[in-house]
Amino acid sequence: MSYNISKKSIAVDRHPMTWVERLYIPSIFKGLRITLGHIFQKKATINFPEVKREFSTTFRGLHILNRDEEGREKCTACGLCALSCPAEAITMESAERKKGEEHLYKEEKYAAQYEINMLRCIFCGLCEEACPKDAIYLTQTFAPANYNRKSFIYKKEDLLLPLKNSK
Repeated sequence: MSYNISKKSIAVDRHPMTWVERLYIPSIFKGLRITLGHIFQKKATINFPEVKREFSTTFRGLHILNRDEEGREKCTACGLCALSCPAEAITMESAERKKGEEHLYKEEKYAAQYEINMLRCIFCGLCEEACPKDAIYLTQTFAPANYNRKSFIYKKEDLLLPLKNSK
C-alpha cells in the first residue's frame, strides 16, 4: 500500500500479524512492566496540611505595604506600581495629607485607597521593582483560597503591615 503526498511517494509496508501478535500478550506484558515501574517510584503527591512544600528563594507571594521605622506609611501614591503592572491588578487614589497627620504618612501625598485584585495578579514582582520608596514588596506567604470574588480584592487595610506596639 502506498500513499502520494505532495509529489513524493511514501511506501508503507504492512505485513500480516502473526498469531502471537494477534493474542496481544507481548503488548499486555509491556504495559504491565510500565505500570509496575511507576508503582515503586516516589510519589509526587504531598499531603498539604500536614506536610508543607518548600518554596524557592525567589518565590513571590502575597503583597505587603511597608511602613517606615516610625510606623508611617511609605507609599506616596506615585502610581508607578499600578503603571508597571502588566495585568492591571493595582488601583489607587491619592490624597494630600492634612495638618496633624504627619505621624501617619511620610510624604505630602499618600494613597487614600489602594487595592490589588489577586485574581488578576500574576505575581511578576514588577510592582515591587517599580516602587521608588520600597513601599510594596511580595512576601514568601502563599495566597489563601477563598470562596467568593470580593475576598480576593485586597484593600489598603489588608495590605498594610500592622503597627508595632512599643510595650
